[in-house]
Amino acid sequence: MKNKNIYIITFLAFAFVLGIVSSCDKEVELSETLTPLEPASLDEDAANWAPIDANAMTIEKIVNVVENSTPKVFNPPADITSDAYKAELATIKDAQSKLTKEQKDIIEYWSGGGVLRWNQILRGLVARFNLPPAPKADGSYPAPDAENPFADPNFPFANPPYAARAYSYVSVAQYEALKAAWHYMYQYNRPSPYKNDSGIQSLMPETDLPSYPSSDAVLSGVTAEMLKLLFPAAVEEITLKAAEQRNAALWSGKASTSDITAGLALGKSVAALFVTRARGDGMGAAGGNKALWQSLADGAIAKGETPWISLETPKRPPMLPVFGKVKAWAMTAEQIAAGRPAPPPLTSSAEMQKEVDEVKWYADNLTRERLAIVHKWADGAGTYTPPGHWNDIAAEYIRDANYSEVRAARAFALLNMALHDAAVCCWETKFYYFNPRPSQMNGSIKTGTGVPNFPAFTSGHSTFSGAAATVLSHLFPSHTDYFQSEADEASLSRLYAGIHYRADIEVGLQQGKSVGGFTVAFAQTDGAE
Repeated sequence: MKNKNIYIITFLAFAFVLGIVSSCDKEVELSETLTPLEPASLDEDAANWAPIDANAMTIEKIVNVVENSTPKVFNPPADITSDAYKAELATIKDAQSKLTKEQKDIIEYWSGGGVLRWNQILRGLVARFNLPPAPKADGSYPAPDAENPFADPNFPFANPPYAARAYSYVSVAQYEALKAAWHYMYQYNRPSPYKNDSGIQSLMPETDLPSYPSSDAVLSGVTAEMLKLLFPAAVEEITLKAAEQRNAALWSGKASTSDITAGLALGKSVAALFVTRARGDGMGAAGGNKALWQSLADGAIAKGETPWISLETPKRPPMLPVFGKVKAWAMTAEQIAAGRPAPPPLTSSAEMQKEVDEVKWYADNLTRERLAIVHKWADGAGTYTPPGHWNDIAAEYIRDANYSEVRAARAFALLNMALHDAAVCCWETKFYYFNPRPSQMNGSIKTGTGVPNFPAFTSGHSTFSGAAATVLSHLFPSHTDYFQSEADEASLSRLYAGIHYRADIEVGLQQGKSVGGFTVAFAQTDGAE
Protein backbone atom coordinates (compact mmCIF):
# COMPACT_ATOMS: atom_id res chain seq x y z
CA MET A 1 0.00 0.00 0.00
CA LYS A 2 1.32 3.41 -0.97
CA ASN A 3 -0.52 5.54 1.56
CA LYS A 4 1.58 8.65 2.20
CA ASN A 5 1.57 11.18 4.98
CA ILE A 6 0.34 13.90 2.66
CA TYR A 7 -1.50 15.60 5.51
CA ILE A 8 1.82 16.96 6.79
CA ILE A 9 2.04 19.17 3.72
CA THR A 10 0.72 22.65 4.42
CA PHE A 11 2.40 25.19 2.18
CA LEU A 12 4.07 23.71 -0.90
CA ALA A 13 6.94 25.52 -2.55
CA PHE A 14 7.84 25.83 -6.19
CA ALA A 15 11.13 23.91 -6.06
CA PHE A 16 14.05 24.57 -8.36
CA VAL A 17 17.39 22.88 -8.92
CA LEU A 18 19.13 26.09 -7.94
CA GLY A 19 16.98 26.80 -4.90
CA ILE A 20 13.46 27.25 -3.63
CA VAL A 21 11.13 30.05 -4.61
CA SER A 22 7.91 30.39 -2.64
CA SER A 23 5.50 33.13 -1.76
CA CYS A 24 5.27 31.51 1.66
CA ASP A 25 9.02 30.92 2.05
CA LYS A 26 8.32 27.36 3.15
CA GLU A 27 9.97 24.27 1.77
CA VAL A 28 8.22 20.95 1.17
CA GLU A 29 9.33 17.42 0.61
CA LEU A 30 7.47 16.07 -2.41
CA SER A 31 6.15 12.62 -1.71
CA GLU A 32 7.56 10.70 -4.68
CA THR A 33 11.22 10.40 -5.65
CA LEU A 34 11.89 10.15 -9.38
CA THR A 35 14.49 7.72 -10.68
CA PRO A 36 15.94 7.66 -14.24
CA LEU A 37 13.15 6.67 -16.61
CA GLU A 38 13.64 3.41 -18.49
CA PRO A 39 10.26 2.87 -20.17
CA ALA A 40 8.95 -0.67 -20.42
CA SER A 41 7.60 0.17 -23.89
CA LEU A 42 8.12 3.04 -26.33
CA ASP A 43 4.47 2.91 -27.48
CA GLU A 44 5.43 3.39 -31.11
CA ASP A 45 1.77 3.54 -32.18
CA ALA A 46 0.79 6.37 -29.79
CA ALA A 47 0.07 8.79 -32.63
CA ASN A 48 -2.93 6.60 -33.51
CA TRP A 49 -4.54 6.82 -30.08
CA ALA A 50 -7.84 8.70 -30.06
CA PRO A 51 -7.90 12.41 -29.16
CA ILE A 52 -9.60 13.47 -25.94
CA ASP A 53 -11.38 16.36 -27.66
CA ALA A 54 -12.15 15.04 -31.12
CA ASN A 55 -13.72 18.34 -32.18
CA ALA A 56 -10.54 20.31 -31.75
CA MET A 57 -7.43 18.25 -31.11
CA THR A 58 -7.03 15.47 -33.67
CA ILE A 59 -3.61 14.52 -35.00
CA GLU A 60 -4.88 15.59 -38.42
CA LYS A 61 -5.62 19.10 -37.15
CA ILE A 62 -2.24 19.37 -35.44
CA VAL A 63 -0.47 18.15 -38.59
CA ASN A 64 -2.43 20.68 -40.64
CA VAL A 65 -1.28 23.48 -38.32
CA VAL A 66 2.33 22.30 -38.45
CA GLU A 67 2.56 21.81 -42.19
CA ASN A 68 0.32 24.56 -43.54
CA SER A 69 1.37 27.48 -41.37
CA THR A 70 3.29 30.31 -43.00
CA PRO A 71 6.09 29.95 -42.23
CA LYS A 72 5.94 26.25 -41.43
CA VAL A 73 6.23 25.36 -37.77
CA PHE A 74 9.29 23.27 -38.59
CA ASN A 75 10.84 21.55 -41.60
CA PRO A 76 12.08 17.97 -42.09
CA PRO A 77 15.43 17.36 -40.38
CA ALA A 78 18.77 17.61 -42.12
CA ASP A 79 20.48 14.33 -42.92
CA ILE A 80 22.72 13.02 -40.14
CA THR A 81 25.64 13.05 -42.60
CA SER A 82 25.22 16.77 -43.36
CA ASP A 83 27.76 19.32 -42.22
CA ALA A 84 25.05 21.23 -40.36
CA TYR A 85 24.13 18.20 -38.26
CA LYS A 86 27.77 17.29 -37.65
CA ALA A 87 28.28 20.80 -36.30
CA GLU A 88 25.41 20.21 -33.89
CA LEU A 89 27.06 17.01 -32.68
CA ALA A 90 30.31 18.86 -32.18
CA THR A 91 28.46 21.40 -30.03
CA ILE A 92 27.14 18.61 -27.80
CA LYS A 93 30.59 17.07 -27.39
CA ASP A 94 32.02 20.44 -26.46
CA ALA A 95 29.25 21.04 -23.92
CA GLN A 96 29.73 17.59 -22.37
CA SER A 97 33.45 18.20 -21.96
CA LYS A 98 32.68 21.25 -19.80
CA LEU A 99 29.67 20.12 -17.75
CA THR A 100 29.50 21.68 -14.31
CA LYS A 101 28.02 20.02 -11.24
CA GLU A 102 25.03 22.32 -11.57
CA GLN A 103 24.43 21.14 -15.15
CA LYS A 104 24.83 17.50 -14.14
CA ASP A 105 22.27 18.05 -11.39
CA ILE A 106 19.86 19.49 -13.94
CA ILE A 107 20.30 16.42 -16.15
CA GLU A 108 19.61 14.17 -13.17
CA TYR A 109 16.58 16.26 -12.16
CA TRP A 110 14.93 15.76 -15.57
CA SER A 111 16.04 12.15 -16.14
CA GLY A 112 13.07 10.77 -14.19
CA GLY A 113 10.63 11.80 -16.90
CA GLY A 114 9.33 15.21 -17.86
CA VAL A 115 5.67 14.33 -17.39
CA LEU A 116 6.14 13.29 -13.78
CA ARG A 117 8.44 16.22 -13.04
CA TRP A 118 6.05 18.78 -14.49
CA ASN A 119 3.21 17.27 -12.48
CA GLN A 120 5.22 17.87 -9.33
CA ILE A 121 5.91 21.46 -10.40
CA LEU A 122 2.23 22.00 -11.17
CA ARG A 123 1.21 20.75 -7.73
CA GLY A 124 3.64 23.23 -6.23
CA LEU A 125 2.20 26.07 -8.26
CA VAL A 126 -1.35 25.22 -7.25
CA ALA A 127 -0.38 25.21 -3.58
CA ARG A 128 1.51 28.48 -3.93
CA PHE A 129 -1.49 30.25 -5.43
CA ASN A 130 -4.20 28.53 -3.39
CA LEU A 131 -4.57 31.52 -1.09
CA PRO A 132 -7.99 33.19 -0.75
CA PRO A 133 -8.00 37.00 -0.92
CA ALA A 134 -8.11 38.80 2.41
CA PRO A 135 -10.94 41.29 3.01
CA LYS A 136 -10.49 45.02 2.55
CA ALA A 137 -11.07 47.47 5.39
CA ASP A 138 -14.65 48.00 4.20
CA GLY A 139 -15.42 44.27 4.43
CA SER A 140 -15.41 43.60 0.68
CA TYR A 141 -13.15 41.08 -1.00
CA PRO A 142 -10.91 41.97 -3.96
CA ALA A 143 -11.00 39.59 -6.90
CA PRO A 144 -7.78 38.29 -8.49
CA ASP A 145 -7.31 39.88 -11.92
CA ALA A 146 -5.81 37.87 -14.79
CA GLU A 147 -4.90 41.14 -16.51
CA ASN A 148 -2.90 42.25 -13.44
CA PRO A 149 -1.66 38.99 -11.92
CA PHE A 150 0.90 40.63 -9.60
CA ALA A 151 -1.70 42.81 -7.85
CA ASP A 152 -2.97 42.06 -4.37
CA PRO A 153 -4.34 39.43 -4.43
CA ASN A 154 -2.20 37.57 -6.96
CA PHE A 155 -3.93 35.82 -9.83
CA PRO A 156 -5.07 33.10 -9.64
CA PHE A 157 -6.74 31.98 -6.44
CA ALA A 158 -6.10 28.31 -7.22
CA ASN A 159 -9.09 26.90 -5.34
CA PRO A 160 -10.26 23.31 -5.99
CA PRO A 161 -12.33 23.94 -9.15
CA TYR A 162 -9.66 26.21 -10.64
CA ALA A 163 -7.00 23.65 -9.72
CA ALA A 164 -8.95 20.76 -11.25
CA ARG A 165 -9.25 22.72 -14.48
CA ALA A 166 -5.54 23.63 -14.42
CA TYR A 167 -4.43 20.03 -13.85
CA SER A 168 -6.66 18.92 -16.71
CA TYR A 169 -5.53 21.50 -19.25
CA VAL A 170 -1.85 20.89 -18.60
CA SER A 171 -2.22 17.09 -18.65
CA VAL A 172 -4.44 16.87 -21.71
CA ALA A 173 -2.30 19.35 -23.66
CA GLN A 174 0.85 17.40 -22.77
CA TYR A 175 -0.78 14.19 -23.92
CA GLU A 176 -1.91 15.52 -27.28
CA ALA A 177 1.43 17.25 -27.87
CA LEU A 178 3.37 14.07 -27.16
CA LYS A 179 1.15 12.07 -29.51
CA ALA A 180 1.96 14.64 -32.19
CA ALA A 181 5.63 14.29 -31.32
CA TRP A 182 5.38 10.50 -31.71
CA HIS A 183 3.80 11.05 -35.15
CA TYR A 184 6.75 13.07 -36.38
CA MET A 185 9.49 11.17 -34.55
CA TYR A 186 8.54 7.93 -36.25
CA GLN A 187 7.97 9.67 -39.56
CA TYR A 188 11.54 11.05 -39.61
CA ASN A 189 13.14 8.35 -37.46
CA ARG A 190 16.30 10.31 -36.68
CA PRO A 191 18.35 8.56 -33.94
CA SER A 192 19.50 10.42 -30.85
CA PRO A 193 22.90 12.15 -31.08
CA TYR A 194 24.62 9.58 -28.86
CA LYS A 195 23.66 6.93 -31.43
CA ASN A 196 25.11 8.98 -34.28
CA ASP A 197 28.48 9.82 -32.74
CA SER A 198 30.42 7.53 -30.41
CA GLY A 199 32.12 10.59 -28.94
CA ILE A 200 28.83 11.71 -27.36
CA GLN A 201 27.95 10.22 -23.98
CA SER A 202 24.44 9.13 -23.10
CA LEU A 203 23.81 10.76 -19.73
CA MET A 204 20.20 9.59 -19.52
CA PRO A 205 18.95 6.00 -19.98
CA GLU A 206 19.32 4.91 -23.60
CA THR A 207 16.26 4.04 -25.70
CA ASP A 208 15.45 3.63 -29.39
CA LEU A 209 13.08 6.59 -29.35
CA PRO A 210 13.79 8.86 -32.34
CA SER A 211 14.90 12.40 -31.53
CA TYR A 212 13.30 14.69 -34.13
CA PRO A 213 11.41 16.59 -32.91
CA SER A 214 12.69 16.29 -29.35
CA SER A 215 9.96 14.96 -27.07
CA ASP A 216 11.54 16.84 -24.15
CA ALA A 217 11.34 20.11 -26.06
CA VAL A 218 7.76 19.39 -27.12
CA LEU A 219 6.85 18.78 -23.50
CA SER A 220 8.66 21.90 -22.29
CA GLY A 221 6.97 24.04 -24.92
CA VAL A 222 3.40 22.88 -24.44
CA THR A 223 3.65 22.83 -20.64
CA ALA A 224 5.22 26.24 -20.28
CA GLU A 225 2.61 27.86 -22.53
CA MET A 226 -0.27 26.31 -20.57
CA LEU A 227 1.25 27.17 -17.20
CA LYS A 228 1.90 30.76 -18.25
CA LEU A 229 -1.78 31.07 -19.14
CA LEU A 230 -2.94 29.52 -15.87
CA PHE A 231 -0.33 31.04 -13.52
CA PRO A 232 0.78 34.32 -15.15
CA ALA A 233 2.42 35.63 -11.98
CA ALA A 234 4.95 32.78 -12.24
CA VAL A 235 5.96 33.31 -15.88
CA GLU A 236 9.66 33.82 -15.21
CA GLU A 237 9.96 30.71 -13.06
CA ILE A 238 8.02 28.57 -15.54
CA THR A 239 10.19 29.79 -18.41
CA LEU A 240 13.37 28.90 -16.52
CA LYS A 241 12.15 25.38 -15.75
CA ALA A 242 11.20 24.78 -19.39
CA ALA A 243 14.65 25.94 -20.53
CA GLU A 244 16.23 23.58 -18.00
CA GLN A 245 14.41 20.62 -19.50
CA ARG A 246 15.59 21.47 -23.01
CA ASN A 247 19.15 22.02 -21.82
CA ALA A 248 19.10 18.67 -20.04
CA ALA A 249 18.09 16.97 -23.29
CA LEU A 250 20.96 18.65 -25.14
CA TRP A 251 23.67 18.16 -22.48
CA SER A 252 22.71 14.51 -21.96
CA GLY A 253 23.25 13.67 -25.65
CA LYS A 254 19.57 12.90 -26.09
CA ALA A 255 18.75 15.69 -28.56
CA SER A 256 20.54 18.12 -30.86
CA THR A 257 19.81 21.80 -31.32
CA SER A 258 17.61 21.21 -34.37
CA ASP A 259 15.73 18.42 -32.55
CA ILE A 260 15.01 20.86 -29.74
CA THR A 261 14.10 23.79 -31.96
CA ALA A 262 11.54 21.69 -33.84
CA GLY A 263 10.16 20.20 -30.63
CA LEU A 264 9.71 23.57 -28.98
CA ALA A 265 7.85 24.88 -32.01
CA LEU A 266 5.58 21.84 -32.08
CA GLY A 267 4.82 22.08 -28.37
CA LYS A 268 3.89 25.73 -28.63
CA SER A 269 1.67 25.07 -31.65
CA VAL A 270 -0.31 22.42 -29.79
CA ALA A 271 -0.57 24.67 -26.73
CA ALA A 272 -2.13 27.39 -28.88
CA LEU A 273 -5.05 25.07 -29.67
CA PHE A 274 -5.67 24.47 -25.97
CA VAL A 275 -5.30 28.14 -25.08
CA THR A 276 -8.09 28.87 -27.56
CA ARG A 277 -10.26 26.19 -25.95
CA ALA A 278 -9.54 27.49 -22.45
CA ARG A 279 -10.44 31.05 -23.36
CA GLY A 280 -13.87 29.91 -24.50
CA ASP A 281 -14.77 27.22 -21.95
CA GLY A 282 -16.85 29.44 -19.65
CA MET A 283 -14.32 29.89 -16.85
CA GLY A 284 -14.34 33.66 -17.25
CA ALA A 285 -17.95 33.84 -16.08
CA ALA A 286 -17.67 31.24 -13.30
CA GLY A 287 -17.53 33.80 -10.50
CA GLY A 288 -20.96 35.20 -11.23
CA ASN A 289 -22.07 38.53 -9.74
CA LYS A 290 -24.05 39.92 -6.82
CA ALA A 291 -27.36 39.66 -8.63
CA LEU A 292 -26.73 35.99 -9.36
CA TRP A 293 -25.64 35.25 -5.79
CA GLN A 294 -28.81 36.84 -4.45
CA SER A 295 -30.99 34.99 -6.94
CA LEU A 296 -29.62 31.66 -5.70
CA ALA A 297 -30.60 32.52 -2.14
CA ASP A 298 -33.99 33.85 -3.24
CA GLY A 299 -34.66 30.66 -5.19
CA ALA A 300 -34.00 28.48 -2.15
CA ILE A 301 -36.23 30.65 0.03
CA ALA A 302 -39.00 30.48 -2.56
CA LYS A 303 -38.91 26.68 -2.23
CA GLY A 304 -39.27 26.94 1.54
CA GLU A 305 -35.64 26.00 2.10
CA THR A 306 -32.91 27.55 4.24
CA PRO A 307 -30.35 28.94 1.77
CA TRP A 308 -26.61 28.54 2.19
CA ILE A 309 -24.79 31.57 3.57
CA SER A 310 -21.10 32.26 3.94
CA LEU A 311 -19.91 31.49 7.46
CA GLU A 312 -16.83 33.68 7.15
CA THR A 313 -16.46 37.10 8.77
CA PRO A 314 -16.99 39.27 6.84
CA LYS A 315 -19.16 37.14 4.58
CA ARG A 316 -17.27 36.11 1.47
CA PRO A 317 -18.87 35.75 -2.01
CA PRO A 318 -19.46 32.10 -2.93
CA MET A 319 -16.64 30.27 -4.66
CA LEU A 320 -17.20 30.08 -8.43
CA PRO A 321 -21.00 29.53 -8.39
CA VAL A 322 -21.16 29.20 -12.20
CA PHE A 323 -18.31 26.69 -12.50
CA GLY A 324 -21.00 24.07 -13.18
CA LYS A 325 -21.36 25.56 -16.66
CA VAL A 326 -17.66 25.31 -17.56
CA LYS A 327 -17.04 22.97 -20.48
CA ALA A 328 -16.27 19.39 -19.45
CA TRP A 329 -14.00 16.89 -21.21
CA ALA A 330 -15.90 13.60 -21.34
CA MET A 331 -19.46 14.79 -20.66
CA THR A 332 -21.91 17.06 -22.43
CA ALA A 333 -23.97 19.71 -20.65
CA GLU A 334 -27.01 17.48 -21.13
CA GLN A 335 -25.28 14.52 -19.49
CA ILE A 336 -24.23 16.72 -16.57
CA ALA A 337 -27.80 17.91 -15.99
CA ALA A 338 -29.20 14.39 -16.38
CA GLY A 339 -26.68 13.06 -13.86
CA ARG A 340 -27.52 15.63 -11.20
CA PRO A 341 -28.38 13.74 -7.99
CA ALA A 342 -31.83 13.83 -6.45
CA PRO A 343 -32.22 16.61 -3.88
CA PRO A 344 -30.86 16.36 -0.34
CA PRO A 345 -33.25 16.18 2.63
CA LEU A 346 -35.41 19.28 3.03
CA THR A 347 -33.87 21.64 5.55
CA SER A 348 -37.05 21.59 7.63
CA SER A 349 -37.41 17.79 7.60
CA ALA A 350 -36.87 15.24 10.35
CA GLU A 351 -34.39 13.52 8.05
CA MET A 352 -32.28 16.68 7.89
CA GLN A 353 -32.43 17.01 11.67
CA LYS A 354 -31.15 13.45 11.95
CA GLU A 355 -28.28 14.30 9.61
CA VAL A 356 -27.41 17.43 11.60
CA ASP A 357 -27.47 15.44 14.83
CA GLU A 358 -25.04 12.89 13.37
CA VAL A 359 -22.62 15.63 12.35
CA LYS A 360 -22.92 17.12 15.84
CA TRP A 361 -22.04 13.75 17.40
CA TYR A 362 -18.90 13.38 15.29
CA ALA A 363 -17.89 16.97 16.05
CA ASP A 364 -18.27 16.32 19.77
CA ASN A 365 -16.47 12.97 19.62
CA LEU A 366 -13.50 13.69 17.37
CA THR A 367 -11.00 10.98 18.28
CA ARG A 368 -7.29 11.18 17.60
CA GLU A 369 -7.63 8.61 14.80
CA ARG A 370 -10.45 10.50 13.10
CA LEU A 371 -8.64 13.81 13.55
CA ALA A 372 -5.60 12.34 11.75
CA ILE A 373 -7.90 11.41 8.85
CA VAL A 374 -9.36 14.93 8.84
CA HIS A 375 -5.88 16.43 8.64
CA LYS A 376 -4.68 13.98 6.00
CA TRP A 377 -7.49 14.97 3.65
CA ALA A 378 -7.94 18.63 4.64
CA ASP A 379 -6.35 19.92 1.40
CA GLY A 380 -7.33 23.49 2.21
CA ALA A 381 -5.70 26.86 1.54
CA GLY A 382 -1.98 26.66 0.81
CA THR A 383 -2.14 23.05 -0.41
CA TYR A 384 -2.41 21.45 -3.83
CA THR A 385 -6.18 20.86 -3.23
CA PRO A 386 -8.09 17.53 -3.40
CA PRO A 387 -7.38 17.11 -7.15
CA GLY A 388 -3.67 17.58 -6.41
CA HIS A 389 -3.89 15.02 -3.61
CA TRP A 390 -5.10 12.44 -6.11
CA ASN A 391 -2.36 13.44 -8.57
CA ASP A 392 0.11 12.85 -5.75
CA ILE A 393 -1.34 9.39 -5.15
CA ALA A 394 -1.30 8.58 -8.87
CA ALA A 395 2.28 9.74 -9.44
CA GLU A 396 3.87 6.80 -7.62
CA TYR A 397 1.88 4.26 -9.60
CA ILE A 398 2.68 5.97 -12.89
CA ARG A 399 6.36 6.14 -11.96
CA ASP A 400 6.54 2.49 -10.87
CA ALA A 401 4.81 1.32 -14.06
CA ASN A 402 7.81 2.61 -16.08
CA TYR A 403 5.47 4.17 -18.61
CA SER A 404 6.79 5.93 -21.67
CA GLU A 405 6.35 9.68 -21.56
CA VAL A 406 3.32 9.54 -23.82
CA ARG A 407 1.64 6.80 -21.76
CA ALA A 408 2.39 8.63 -18.52
CA ALA A 409 0.81 11.72 -20.05
CA ARG A 410 -2.24 9.65 -20.96
CA ALA A 411 -2.61 8.42 -17.38
CA PHE A 412 -2.48 11.95 -15.96
CA ALA A 413 -4.78 13.21 -18.72
CA LEU A 414 -7.42 10.57 -17.94
CA LEU A 415 -7.19 11.21 -14.20
CA ASN A 416 -7.39 14.97 -14.55
CA MET A 417 -10.13 15.14 -17.15
CA ALA A 418 -12.23 13.07 -14.71
CA LEU A 419 -11.30 15.37 -11.81
CA HIS A 420 -12.21 18.43 -13.87
CA ASP A 421 -15.52 16.92 -14.88
CA ALA A 422 -16.14 15.98 -11.24
CA ALA A 423 -15.62 19.63 -10.28
CA VAL A 424 -18.06 20.77 -12.96
CA CYS A 425 -20.73 18.25 -11.94
CA CYS A 426 -20.28 18.82 -8.22
CA TRP A 427 -20.42 22.62 -8.52
CA GLU A 428 -23.47 22.38 -10.78
CA THR A 429 -25.16 20.34 -8.06
CA LYS A 430 -24.00 22.55 -5.18
CA PHE A 431 -25.39 25.74 -6.63
CA TYR A 432 -28.52 24.10 -7.99
CA TYR A 433 -29.61 23.07 -4.47
CA PHE A 434 -27.75 25.78 -2.48
CA ASN A 435 -27.83 23.64 0.65
CA PRO A 436 -26.55 25.03 4.00
CA ARG A 437 -23.59 23.59 5.90
CA PRO A 438 -24.13 21.65 9.15
CA SER A 439 -22.65 24.43 11.31
CA GLN A 440 -25.10 26.87 9.73
CA MET A 441 -27.97 24.63 10.76
CA ASN A 442 -26.56 24.16 14.27
CA GLY A 443 -24.19 26.87 15.46
CA SER A 444 -22.87 24.68 18.29
CA ILE A 445 -21.09 22.37 15.83
CA LYS A 446 -17.34 22.94 16.15
CA THR A 447 -15.60 21.88 12.97
CA GLY A 448 -12.29 20.03 12.82
CA THR A 449 -11.12 21.98 9.79
CA GLY A 450 -12.04 25.15 7.92
CA VAL A 451 -15.55 25.40 6.48
CA PRO A 452 -15.38 25.78 2.68
CA ASN A 453 -17.13 28.83 1.28
CA PHE A 454 -19.75 27.12 -0.87
CA PRO A 455 -22.87 24.99 -0.36
CA ALA A 456 -22.77 21.52 1.15
CA PHE A 457 -24.52 19.11 -1.24
CA THR A 458 -22.66 17.27 -2.73
CA SER A 459 -19.24 16.94 -1.10
CA GLY A 460 -16.41 18.06 -3.37
CA HIS A 461 -13.90 15.75 -1.69
CA SER A 462 -16.25 12.81 -2.20
CA THR A 463 -16.97 13.63 -5.83
CA PHE A 464 -13.30 14.19 -6.66
CA SER A 465 -12.33 10.99 -4.86
CA GLY A 466 -15.00 8.84 -6.47
CA ALA A 467 -13.96 10.01 -9.93
CA ALA A 468 -10.23 9.61 -9.27
CA ALA A 469 -10.55 6.17 -7.68
CA THR A 470 -12.64 4.97 -10.63
CA VAL A 471 -10.06 6.06 -13.21
CA LEU A 472 -7.05 4.83 -11.23
CA SER A 473 -8.76 1.49 -10.62
CA HIS A 474 -9.12 1.16 -14.37
CA LEU A 475 -5.48 2.04 -15.02
CA PHE A 476 -4.08 -0.06 -12.15
CA PRO A 477 -6.74 -2.71 -11.47
CA SER A 478 -4.65 -4.74 -9.02
CA HIS A 479 -4.76 -1.75 -6.64
CA THR A 480 -8.52 -1.15 -6.85
CA ASP A 481 -9.12 -1.96 -3.18
CA TYR A 482 -6.58 0.65 -2.11
CA PHE A 483 -7.96 3.39 -4.35
CA GLN A 484 -11.52 2.71 -3.24
CA SER A 485 -10.55 2.66 0.44
CA GLU A 486 -8.76 6.00 0.04
CA ALA A 487 -11.86 7.45 -1.63
CA ASP A 488 -14.05 6.19 1.22
CA GLU A 489 -11.66 7.66 3.78
CA ALA A 490 -11.51 11.01 2.00
CA SER A 491 -15.31 11.15 2.04
CA LEU A 492 -15.64 10.23 5.69
CA SER A 493 -13.02 12.82 6.62
CA ARG A 494 -15.56 15.54 5.79
CA LEU A 495 -18.18 14.02 8.11
CA TYR A 496 -15.59 13.59 10.86
CA ALA A 497 -14.59 17.25 10.39
CA GLY A 498 -18.18 18.39 10.90
CA ILE A 499 -18.47 20.15 7.55
CA HIS A 500 -20.61 17.67 5.58
CA TYR A 501 -23.70 15.56 6.15
CA ARG A 502 -23.73 11.84 5.41
CA ALA A 503 -25.94 12.47 2.37
CA ASP A 504 -23.30 14.85 0.99
CA ILE A 505 -20.52 12.30 1.16
CA GLU A 506 -22.44 9.19 0.13
CA VAL A 507 -24.19 10.80 -2.83
CA GLY A 508 -21.02 12.71 -3.76
CA LEU A 509 -18.98 9.51 -3.85
CA GLN A 510 -21.51 7.90 -6.17
CA GLN A 511 -21.64 11.04 -8.29
CA GLY A 512 -17.87 10.93 -8.66
CA LYS A 513 -17.89 7.28 -9.63
CA SER A 514 -20.47 8.03 -12.30
CA VAL A 515 -18.39 10.92 -13.64
CA GLY A 516 -15.26 8.77 -13.65
CA GLY A 517 -17.17 6.17 -15.62
CA PHE A 518 -17.42 8.52 -18.61
CA THR A 519 -13.64 8.84 -18.68
CA VAL A 520 -13.16 5.09 -18.33
CA ALA A 521 -15.56 4.52 -21.23
CA PHE A 522 -13.36 6.78 -23.35
CA ALA A 523 -10.18 5.02 -22.21
CA GLN A 524 -11.57 1.63 -23.14
CA THR A 525 -11.94 2.67 -26.77
CA ASP A 526 -9.04 5.08 -27.35
CA GLY A 527 -6.72 2.47 -28.89
CA ALA A 528 -4.07 2.67 -26.17
CA GLU A 529 -5.07 -0.49 -24.31
